[in-house]
Amino acid sequence: MVILVKVLQFFLALSILIFVHELGHFLAAKAFKTRVEKFYLFFDWGFSLFRCKKVNGKWRFKFFSKNVQEKYTAIEYKDAAGKKQTKYEPIDLNGLPEDDWRRSDSTEYGIGWFPLGGYNKIAGMVDESMDKSQLQQPVQPWEFRSKPAWQRFIIMIGGVFMNVMLAFLIYIGLLSKYGEQYLPTAEVNKYGICVDSLAYEFGLRDGDKILAIDGEYIENFSEIPMQIILEKAKTITVERDGQALTVTLPDDALTKLLAKQDANFISFRMPFMVADVAPNSAAEAGGLAVGDIIIGINDKQTPYYQDFVKSIKQYKNQDIDVHVIRDFDTLALAMHLGEEGVIGAYLAPISTYYNMETKEYTFFEAIPAGFSKTFDGLSDYWKQVKLIFSPKTKAYESVGGFISIGKIFPETWIWSIFWRMTAFLSIALAVMNILPIPALDGGHILFLLIEIITRRKPSDKFMQVAETVGLVLVLALVLFANGNDVIRLFR
Repeated sequence: MVILVKVLQFFLALSILIFVHELGHFLAAKAFKTRVEKFYLFFDWGFSLFRCKKVNGKWRFKFFSKNVQEKYTAIEYKDAAGKKQTKYEPIDLNGLPEDDWRRSDSTEYGIGWFPLGGYNKIAGMVDESMDKSQLQQPVQPWEFRSKPAWQRFIIMIGGVFMNVMLAFLIYIGLLSKYGEQYLPTAEVNKYGICVDSLAYEFGLRDGDKILAIDGEYIENFSEIPMQIILEKAKTITVERDGQALTVTLPDDALTKLLAKQDANFISFRMPFMVADVAPNSAAEAGGLAVGDIIIGINDKQTPYYQDFVKSIKQYKNQDIDVHVIRDFDTLALAMHLGEEGVIGAYLAPISTYYNMETKEYTFFEAIPAGFSKTFDGLSDYWKQVKLIFSPKTKAYESVGGFISIGKIFPETWIWSIFWRMTAFLSIALAVMNILPIPALDGGHILFLLIEIITRRKPSDKFMQVAETVGLVLVLALVLFANGNDVIRLFR
């Protein structure tokens, strides 16, 4: 059930992002009277699940139908002046009787069967469909290739623009409805941080209180790990045993952090107050109660939840005494651990220990705040992309595909989290699409900028070759990213 919930969230978010992205191209094309032949959610290789089109003024619908394949034949004729001309007529290779469907100039809308993508087929444009037959015909005024460069530029950037706008609107909605809650660094400093083995190697210790990253105080504690990674931090100033000291990170810190793929190398400590006890568990049998604070196992002190988790595994299949504080008394509860090495107690929520900071926004206050979050998201994701293309950091080893994306969604369906993840993915899609790689929007935009500057348009042949190269590169990136996911499953 957990996997199903994650998969459903992934596909719903993907569908929303692709629809909005393609809608950006569609609306811009229509605004400049450019014909859009097909508008599809998901890919329809061979056949489509559903398609509809306005034919002779009436909507017609088809379900589970084969795609209409077209081939153009040249027909020579004489115009009114007696001059010989050539026109191209499409031939229906499927032999469908509905010849008027094919000849209709209106857009065909549909849903394909392969649920990982979507597209617009804009007339007269070299795109991933690699349809060359239309390009062999004379240029028509309603085609993409006949439009001025600045109009083609707007059509191509429309998808990225809409993804950025989607993130902006989602953030406005989330901030105005839920506000923004975060854990202040000052609150974490009540108990100090806990560190994993890598952070310990860097020189940090459990109980350190973070004062600054490269001399800058970070108000929101959750931003500290990403600040260290994205800004390639050199120093962390902490308070330890009442004294301030500076920890200098090693030169290979970023490479090691990226290889670990875990932003929780620094976390916050919490006392282990029991929120619930699992039925038929060692904790229930030993008499553990809600509200108890666990402070030790046998003769070992575990004042914090993280200490308890690190220690309990070594007592598998053993009888232990769990020391707790109940009201004003200290008790020793006898328990027998099974093979899993857990007692079956649940930690109280973070708000039990820390005062969370909440910023409330009116709708109009949420607009500039939403813009700021969108801009910060674009900036942070761009920094991540730059790390990926930096061989020194080996960040490319941490690139993930569809499995990694699916994992970011929670195990239960919480709409506020779903929309927050969708906004993040919308920003990611915008950044990845603007990369200057042929077959992506950024590749087309790059060629259009060159055309605007040089006033020379690349040939259709060049664009077809560039599109092919770009498709190969994109496919290689997709295979590499998903291959990383598969490899990590077996580690």
